[in-house]
Amino acid sequence: MRQVAADLAARCEGQVNRLARELTQRRFAAIPEYADLPADMRDVEIAATARHAIRRFLRSAEGAPADEDDLRLFRERAAQRAEEGMPLANLLASYYIGAEVVWDALVAEARPDELAALPMLARLQLRGTNRVVVAVTEAYQAERAAILDERREAVREVARALLAGEPARATADRFGIPLADAYLVLHLRFAGAGAGAAAGAAAGAGIAERRVLRRIRAGLEGFGEGTPLLLRDERGVHVLLPSAAAERLPELERLLTGAGTAAGPVVAGAARSEGTADVPDASRRAARIAGIAEAAGRPAGVYELGDVLLDYHLTGPGDSGPAVAAGLDPLGARPELLATLRAFLDADMDRRRAAAALAVHPNTVDNRLARIARLTGADPRTTRGVLLCAAALTLRGRDRRA
Repeated sequence: MRQVAADLAARCEGQVNRLARELTQRRFAAIPEYADLPADMRDVEIAATARHAIRRFLRSAEGAPADEDDLRLFRERAAQRAEEGMPLANLLASYYIGAEVVWDALVAEARPDELAALPMLARLQLRGTNRVVVAVTEAYQAERAAILDERREAVREVARALLAGEPARATADRFGIPLADAYLVLHLRFAGAGAGAAAGAAAGAGIAERRVLRRIRAGLEGFGEGTPLLLRDERGVHVLLPSAAAERLPELERLLTGAGTAAGPVVAGAARSEGTADVPDASRRAARIAGIAEAAGRPAGVYELGDVLLDYHLTGPGDSGPAVAAGLDPLGARPELLATLRAFLDADMDRRRAAAALAVHPNTVDNRLARIARLTGADPRTTRGVLLCAAALTLRGRDRRA
């Protein structure tokens, strides 16, 4: 029976060129993406691979031993298709179409006394196709992994350059990474990773953090236009998103909130750059905001300067004065509200004394204080609100004197 199968395969070997053309036609019909490939690739490279695949099977059916050299061309083509971005499913489908073409030829060529050899040929074809598909898949995945690693390193290098205030254009252009005109810069902290954790717990937290970062990186892909840049270094975890992402902070907050599990809640400080040159300053602000939010025990989420403004202003260098003073800008068109705020503070938060100074009813003072809270987000009837409003009034007065 083996000889019968070999003779049948040998007669089909003279049809290799015709079978390769048929394979190509069926492939283009089943996988439209192949028709869009360059002509030289379709008519020369892919056709040669098809002939090699068909001839390889038929000769193995004739009894020729198989070796690794038979698979070299398939591995090379798989790596090329991976580099070009062809989906693996399309690549594998082409090999199964080839197997179908060869089987149809064997069945059509078989004489009545050779039909009993077809099951043997079917087993040989299944084994051969499986061997090729495994080799192709391994080569494709290895190339895609190498490309992905190279691109991720490029993304890290671009992020590192931007955060250091260094040129990033050359690396970005080489790897096709678009640079945004300005960035929303995030600094991530895992609030559950305390510095005093035991060694075993710290190691476990590190593994958990890496898993969380993988989920965050996956979630950020396609988040708005542009490429998200993520870098973990000795200063912490930085994320640079195109500035338009600032319009989608609720979605970003849901992503980070959902990502934090065993590593603890993810607290993110956020600052907006005006261009690329001030990304380092925005990163420093974001890191400081994140530290303040974490120290205050804030829940997982994204925090901007306005969310921690008083703490930020009181605990570090004075770059937040303008932002504190601007907190009362919503009252600019309502002079009676500013007057009420000053009177309330001058009266040591005694609403009746403030009302007497303003010659209004105490209920009017209450209503105005409520409106101030709604307009500014700082409630002067609370301790934190009093401190923030007092600081803002002082800074506004200083600016007028200057």
